Amino acid sequence: MDINTTQYKNCDLVKVSGRVDSLTAPQLAEVLKSITDSSRFAIVLDLENVTYTSSAGLRVMIDTQKTCKPHRGEVVLACVPQRVYETLDLAGLVVLFRFFDNITTAIGNI
Repeated sequence: MDINTTQYKNCDLVKVSGRVDSLTAPQLAEVLKSITDSSRFAIVLDLENVTYTSSAGLRVMIDTQKTCKPHRGEVVLACVPQRVYETLDLAGLVVLFRFFDNITTAIGNI
């Protein structure tokens, strides 16, 4: 898994690629925690190049969303592959996130 972050004025963009599973999810959690620990609670997760996400990856996204919401922030998901969307839908987690087809729209709406 590869993670690249970019800090913008109104949010942080986190580009994730590869597999998000029990081995790599802690790395993603660490990156997201470093953002929220810096009192930045608006996060765009670009999942365009994610090939697979396990329950561990879903848990990281949910935990980060729970951290951001009380601070009037949120995690939004951009460029979500069909397979990852189906995983979120199957787990009943689609209602917890806003989805955007591209990064520009996601950043503009957070």
